[in-house]
Amino acid sequence: MSATTYIVLAYAAVVLGVGGYLAFLASRSSELRKRERQVQLLGGDDAR
Repeated sequence: MSATTYIVLAYAAVVLGVGGYLAFLASRSSELRKRERQVQLLGGDDAR
């Protein structure tokens, strides 16, 4: 395989890795917003 092939494969791996990480962060953010709403509904929002 040529050097260009390795560069393209490495670039694809990086793009997939960054995309996966962003998806993980979006999922985590959604879970945290849901948890925050639950805490507020239980009256725990004055603990700040």
